[in-house]
Amino acid sequence: MKIEIFIEGAGKTKKHRTECRKGFRLFFENARLSGTMPALTACGSRSAAYKDFCTALKNRKKDTLPLLLVDSEFPFSGTSHQWTHLKKHDGWEKPVHATDAHTYLMVECMESWFLADRDCLRTYFGQGFRENALPGNPRIETISKADVFKFLKLATRNKTTKGEYDKGKHSFDILAQIDPDKVCEAAPNAKRLIDFLKNPTLP
Repeated sequence: MKIEIFIEGAGKTKKHRTECRKGFRLFFENARLSGTMPALTACGSRSAAYKDFCTALKNRKKDTLPLLLVDSEFPFSGTSHQWTHLKKHDGWEKPVHATDAHTYLMVECMESWFLADRDCLRTYFGQGFRENALPGNPRIETISKADVFKFLKLATRNKTTKGEYDKGKHSFDILAQIDPDKVCEAAPNAKRLIDFLKNPTLP
């Protein structure tokens, strides 16, 4: 069975979409997925990811499985009822034949995962990185998106080796280096995604 993940992010440039695919590919490789790696489509905006996913689901072949991966953007408790959340906040209708097994949320955003691996952030940003500016809360999915970016900026504002955190410049590079085991331990919705990719079943 071939899995294709339609991912929010990477903007409109070919360079950023390539970096997005590379970052997620290395993250999944580091998660030790068995079997064939999923195909990755960096869609740009979240609405584009939704539309591309809907098209793929409508036209799917018997041995393919399209998945949607987007930020939750807002608080999301638990690991189920993804479509209820997306309907409420984005106005997205659940496609025919879609289930929550097709849909995965990065809560509240991809950068939340970075907070699970302080060792990686310390090594990546090097001299000047202020680890004590990061939140002490290990439940990273309860930290708002705005606060995630605030903490990353605060931790890197003192002229680190890589400079101040910049989403376009650093995000997918960090994604490729963080420890998926640490992310899964701190983020139940990330664990749900990795667990499914390790043992996929066709809904």
